[in-house]
Amino acid sequence: MRARALGLALGYAADRLLGDPARLHPVAGFGTTAAAVERRLYADSRARGLVHTAVLAGGAVALGAGAQRLAGHPAARVLVTAVATWVVLGGRSLEGEAVAVGRLLEGDDLVAARQRLTHLVGRDTRRLGPTEISRAVVESVAENTSDAVVAPLVWGAVAGVPGLLGHRATNTLDAMVGHRNDRYQRYGWASARLDDLVNLPASRLTALLAVALGGDPHAAWRAWHRDAAGHPSPNAGVVEASFAGALGVRLGGTNTYDGGRIEHRPVTSSGRPAQAADISRATVLARRVGHGAALAAVAFACSTRRAQSSAGRAASTWSHRSSTRAMFQ
Repeated sequence: MRARALGLALGYAADRLLGDPARLHPVAGFGTTAAAVERRLYADSRARGLVHTAVLAGGAVALGAGAQRLAGHPAARVLVTAVATWVVLGGRSLEGEAVAVGRLLEGDDLVAARQRLTHLVGRDTRRLGPTEISRAVVESVAENTSDAVVAPLVWGAVAGVPGLLGHRATNTLDAMVGHRNDRYQRYGWASARLDDLVNLPASRLTALLAVALGGDPHAAWRAWHRDAAGHPSPNAGVVEASFAGALGVRLGGTNTYDGGRIEHRPVTSSGRPAQAADISRATVLARRVGHGAALAAVAFACSTRRAQSSAGRAASTWSHRSSTRAMFQ
């Protein structure tokens, strides 16, 4: 477990320093594979979608388990865990995209800001004004800090490389097929529900860290417990509400997506409308949350090792005492 803890720490540091791999990103390769599987399996059926999810997410877990098993030496396990962590995390890239939109807004380049926003959200951005663009960026930063930073660290701490790869596969499948539209309403159901399930612990940890590390802990706690339940997502609502309260801004409202689908989300927090300057504040909070999650993941991995060692010593002592008693009976 010490190898796991060190690998998680090194992988997190690599993401903060380097961002995503510039070329030949493994997640892009997974996406290509997932699209090929979809072409062969697709039908307007939950059962087919379940097979799609099981094959791809299960395959990612199996690949991670195989890589972890082959890395027999502790140094090799550190390296494999570090590389897997770096590959699946997206904190540095998320921050870069958010900051880029913020700079375009501050420079009054609304057309370019709308276009750059499409890198972060799936909404129709063509008619959004500065306030709506700012809101969309802050919401994306909150949700993706949970999904692309905290959740991989949580699953890496709990399950090592299989947890890291399995989570990223699940999250990618949800982004590809977990949509509420005519094509994916049934086929993407399993991917969307699995993504909700695996992100449940991380969203709560993200919210707790936002409460603890944000500017207004009382407002963040209040917004979380008052507003999160009204959100259509059991996870995004928690993190968006806690970020909104911590930053003192108002999130939520009407979103229009490509294809004309309209979604009305409840307003979270009682703060003011988001502004361009709030984007950098959101990225600072996201960075703090990421640091806190990394420390928690490393601490958990180390404590698990100590607990296993203690359990092993206790079992050995019990076995020795049992053998001794048997000799004199």
